[in-house]
Amino acid sequence: PVLKGKTVVVIDDSIVRGTTARQLAGLIYSAGAKAVHIRISSPPVTDPCFYGMDFPSKEELFANTHFGNVQAMAEWLRVTSLGYLTPEGLVEAATRSSGTRHSFCRACFTGVYPVPVTGQATGQDW
Repeated sequence: PVLKGKTVVVIDDSIVRGTTARQLAGLIYSAGAKAVHIRISSPPVTDPCFYGMDFPSKEELFANTHFGNVQAMAEWLRVTSLGYLTPEGLVEAATRSSGTRHSFCRACFTGVYPVPVTGQATGQDW
């Protein structure tokens, strides 16, 4: 009964496929929550990572399966609301926390890769 009648805010680093967030929201509602809000501390993941992260293809990424429509994503997750940082917000947050503006890869959020991606890295040769 800890969550009965409560509003719950879940914070996560990202949503890649959406299946975990949807299952978690269901469990929270099953525990009696009246509302579930999800906040993601990154922009939507819209592009695969070819530098070591195990992301699915562009077509399988959660944000792309809903054409970037955050309301449609929230409905599929069965949550009250869903919110993401913008790419600019991510850079600003990193800058504020360190005091220095850092350059880091944002390709999975923007589709702009720091070096060209070809051949095996794209899965074409697998």
